[in-house]
Amino acid sequence: MSFLKRLSKVSLVLVLVLCGGSWAFAGQSLDFSDSPALNKGEKWRLAYYEGGPYFEYQKVLLATVRGLMKLGWMETAEPPEVSGEETKILWDWLSNDVKSDYLEFVQDGHYSSNWDEDGQRLEISKHLIGRLNSARDIDLVIAMGTWAGEDLANEEHDVPTVVFAASDPVAAGIIDSVDDSGAAHIHAAVDPSAYERQIRIFHEMTAFSKLGVAFENTVAGRSYAAIDVVEKVGQELGFEIVPCHTQSDIPNLDAAGQSVIECFERLVENVDAIYVTMQGGVRSESIPTLVETTNENRIPTFSQAGSEEVAYGFLASISQGNFEFVGKFNARTIAQIFNGAEPNQLVQRFEPPPKIAINLKTAELIHFDPPIILLGAADEIYNDIKVPGQ
Repeated sequence: MSFLKRLSKVSLVLVLVLCGGSWAFAGQSLDFSDSPALNKGEKWRLAYYEGGPYFEYQKVLLATVRGLMKLGWMETAEPPEVSGEETKILWDWLSNDVKSDYLEFVQDGHYSSNWDEDGQRLEISKHLIGRLNSARDIDLVIAMGTWAGEDLANEEHDVPTVVFAASDPVAAGIIDSVDDSGAAHIHAAVDPSAYERQIRIFHEMTAFSKLGVAFENTVAGRSYAAIDVVEKVGQELGFEIVPCHTQSDIPNLDAAGQSVIECFERLVENVDAIYVTMQGGVRSESIPTLVETTNENRIPTFSQAGSEEVAYGFLASISQGNFEFVGKFNARTIAQIFNGAEPNQLVQRFEPPPKIAINLKTAELIHFDPPIILLGAADEIYNDIKVPGQ
């Protein structure tokens, strides 16, 4: 296909996929206020539960807090410098240092299973559900990620629970559907077409015929990686999927990272593009090696997680605007619940502004010449490759 024809085809797809939608709170109910309000004269008490440390959880929590600050539920404050992927430091800051007349981030209300499925996960989820039922001292739980959503989206308690940062809460069984969580006290933010848009855009950018995907071959792992979506689009567009199985949700994050590195080393020999999926092994310690491996072999990459990983050297992703938009959506959801809404009364569908993030240094290294229309649709352009933590 000639360059002009290729450019025309890319232009049409980007116009349809990127510019065809618009960002909104997707019809979120206007019947409930998001203005600050007390709980019968008392502060609302929040708890937090995650499967384990992950960079996106930290970003989403902070963005949600910033959203609550903008709505007036808390005083504006700058968070502490947090290295790594921990959320406990942020929670301690919220509990002890941030002033609010309306919210209390309960000091002992932060829970993490540390990716220990057979030990801490069972123990902590049981303890937290017991606390919700007996102590009744928590008014809302932030369930961050798929594990937390799976553990709390049930009828074993009735405390309002908002599930954030779950890759595909429908496929994971956290909610019944995009439009109905299936339980009055459960809400899960979901963008039902996010990963399909990613795969289509990536395919139009690079015209790959063999797409490598590294993921943990479990129900949760396939959900994180949106494998069902990848397979659906692959069948429609006619590209081959080359899988490689990793370890993800395990306490030993170094081992998880090494498993992804080994998969990438195998995949670059057999594919012409890699979809970098969200999992425990794709982390600050492993990303530089993953980027070096793919760039040296001139393999284009698309980060499922977002633009932060593009800054670290993967070729492209969907821009997340520093998680600002998802933070606003999450904050409004919490605020409306505290103003009388049942979680299941609020729309769960969230579609952020359609923008691209691209790393031009990576494009240069792999000899990829991005079309002008692609650069025009880019909201974040990186001219060098950053090192995580620096």
